[in-house]
Amino acid sequence: MDSAIDMLDSSLALDLSRIRVQLIRLEDSITFHLIERAQFPLNKSIYEPGAVPIRDSLLPWPWTRPLFGKTYSFMDWYLRQQERLQSRIRRFESPDENAFFPDAVVGRPILRPLDYPAILHPNDVVVNDEIKAYYVHKLLPAVCPDLGHGDRGEVQENYGSSATCDIAVLQALSRRIHFGKFVAESKFRAETDRFTRLIRASDRDGIGEAIVNKRVEQLVLQRMRNKVETFGQDIAADGATGAPNKINVDAVVALYEDFVIPLTKVVEVEYLMQRLDDVHIPWYKNLPRPIAIDPSQAALLCGMGLGGTIVVVAAAALRWLPLRR
Repeated sequence: MDSAIDMLDSSLALDLSRIRVQLIRLEDSITFHLIERAQFPLNKSIYEPGAVPIRDSLLPWPWTRPLFGKTYSFMDWYLRQQERLQSRIRRFESPDENAFFPDAVVGRPILRPLDYPAILHPNDVVVNDEIKAYYVHKLLPAVCPDLGHGDRGEVQENYGSSATCDIAVLQALSRRIHFGKFVAESKFRAETDRFTRLIRASDRDGIGEAIVNKRVEQLVLQRMRNKVETFGQDIAADGATGAPNKINVDAVVALYEDFVIPLTKVVEVEYLMQRLDDVHIPWYKNLPRPIAIDPSQAALLCGMGLGGTIVVVAAAALRWLPLRR
């Protein structure tokens, strides 16, 4: 998780020049992580719920697993576990982070909280489901190599390494796209009257036109092409370079042109549509967070409860047995 912005200072966090630097850094992160992922074939099974069994010593029978929650794909299970761990070290306390599995972000962080100022207006704009769907169904088939043997299963394929790269790409894409909220907030504060009129008129098209800069978008696309072509080539010891061969350059540029830029605009517009809403914090938001319980822990607690019940029932029954004399 890289950051070029000090989130503890709202004036710096909403400085468009600093936001631009952060977005450029995220281009680097996304490109490098995608090149890492492109080492491995698609490994389609890791995205299909139930295709890769999630083995758990406390849930030995497959028929018991649905009793303790949803069936996840291997990649979703891994991502959820990763977010659960990262929430304990404050990752999702930061206003620029949005979890793919908010239900995993429970329990108090082990680190003391940072005192973040109110940078963004409270909102519920999160597009992580769209990001994951595009990544799995559109982007990966375009960038992963076809080695001619298909998915050979977990004992022959690099499922863990593939999913590790997936998580790095997804979280970088999420930060990049949701950074649109900071751009929108900065522009709202710079032209409050103009955006207030558009918001009150529910003029989404007008808001979109007010925040879009086509010239900057074209510069972003050209910069991405240059980066992917540069990072995707092999460089010899004498400095000689070959053609980019580590990743499909056009697919990565299309990622930005067809998905990242348009979805960022959606985030910006929808954020601004909530910008004038009254802030109401429900009473339950101030309650302590519950402690996360895994299915294995749930099974253990259930077993302990069942065992305790059996002991109590057995003890009660013994009281009524006739005594031998």
